[in-house]
Amino acid sequence: MNGTGLRATLNRLRRRLARLLLYRMLFGEVFQGRPLAHTRISAASFIDHEERLTLGDHVYIGPFNVIEASAGITLEEGVQVTNHVSITTHSSHRAMRLLGRDYVSWAGERPGWRSGPVHVGAYSFIGPHVLIEAGTRLGRGTLVRAGSVVRGQFPDFAVLEGRPARVVGDSRDGDEALLQRHPECRARYEAWAGRRPA
Repeated sequence: MNGTGLRATLNRLRRRLARLLLYRMLFGEVFQGRPLAHTRISAASFIDHEERLTLGDHVYIGPFNVIEASAGITLEEGVQVTNHVSITTHSSHRAMRLLGRDYVSWAGERPGWRSGPVHVGAYSFIGPHVLIEAGTRLGRGTLVRAGSVVRGQFPDFAVLEGRPARVVGDSRDGDEALLQRHPECRARYEAWAGRRPA
């Protein structure tokens, strides 16, 4: 085997090993002492302040996400966080610019510091390359489209898009089209979503 063939073989083995150890999703977590049999968290995601992250079961956190939970994050049952998502509960850049070198030694609350918990309601979907900022609350059944920057309070079943994100639809519209094709799912859907008002 020549040098190129050996490098190609080693590279292939390295990718397979990384896929096996880092990217293979496995069901089952014990999170803060609670068994979550149907939750999956990729080893390729980073969770800071894991002790302040609260998860429901059936949560999916895919690869290459950054979850910074210093002020608390709640992901209710069935939340899906796809990939390359950042969820952050604080922002220090304004305080650093205001205080300069005194940022680290400043006594008391730092001017410009923003902090607040993030709450994502049940069965919400967070698309790729989304930023969810401190103090955000998403209602259940929310769908956040790829590339959005989300800050604020949003109602149940909102479809969010943009920078900054705004409500552009109701996720139940798409769900209803699927329920028409799959009526056997309606009772299961309504168990978490409730009946849609007429």
